[in-house]
Amino acid sequence: MQRVIIELPSQKIFSCTIPIRITDINYGKHLGNDAVLSILHEARVQYLASFGCTELEVGGVSLVMADAMIEFKQQGFYGDVLHVQLFIGSINRAGFDLYYSLNTIRNNKDILITKAKTGMVCFDYTTQKVVSIPLKLKEQLRKQ
Repeated sequence: MQRVIIELPSQKIFSCTIPIRITDINYGKHLGNDAVLSILHEARVQYLASFGCTELEVGGVSLVMADAMIEFKQQGFYGDVLHVQLFIGSINRAGFDLYYSLNTIRNNKDILITKAKTGMVCFDYTTQKVVSIPLKLKEQLRKQ
């Protein structure tokens, strides 16, 4: 079986902390894979808010997630506080790749829980079509 391997880009653009909630824990008593996507979403929304935007309004367009990839490295547990770092990957005409690193400190050790990537696409909900990245967003992504 071929495993997903994510190489994090060097250009870090944002970081935040997100605690693992009890609702993020699955029957295996660790962070559920579905909860990881929710945590990525929260980090992305915080990043956009840091420069006055939302997923529905960023330079006159919206953002939709076109793909997601997650590489699990260690288990996350209730009570862990995740230090989430976002990195910018490729930028093209209509979208860009965001990469994520989720770490926690446990027993005085920095533990990598997960690496992930989401492909984000600019979208116009009125026309229901993919559109070009607005200049405001492209400049924000490149200025970090």
